[in-house]
Amino acid sequence: MSLKNTLNEFKNFAVKGNVIDMAVGVIIGGTFTGIVNSLVNDIINPIIGILTGGLDFSSLYIPLDGNNYESLDAALSTNAAVLKYGSFISAIINFVIVSFVIFIIVKQISKLKKPATVSKPTTKVCPYCKTEIHIEATKCPHCISQLDN
Repeated sequence: MSLKNTLNEFKNFAVKGNVIDMAVGVIIGGTFTGIVNSLVNDIINPIIGILTGGLDFSSLYIPLDGNNYESLDAALSTNAAVLKYGSFISAIINFVIVSFVIFIIVKQISKLKKPATVSKPTTKVCPYCKTEIHIEATKCPHCISQLDN
């Protein structure tokens, strides 16, 4: 296989619609991530901070060396082994908030999409002779059976 053939194959791959669509999706996804993170960090988290009395979960920790430290930063500055369970709690809370915000946004976007129009049926099948007849028929024109509507 020559270099020229390889370059031609790559060019054909790179300009296919799927690759371009994927690239656009990644770019829009990155931008959308910024918007959602701003919504969570700048609007929702401060409200949660008010509701929890300003508790900062990320500062909660357990020093594994048995010593007491005045803060997480003090423990980390001594290179002590620290179980930072507060960071984990914060990550879970952020995940739940981001997931919920994305759910609400996607739900609202899906409402904007035009629903497919469902046309009413204009015919039905006679239960006796199984032929197709008009939906409003009360008597089958083929077998002359009285129909229940």
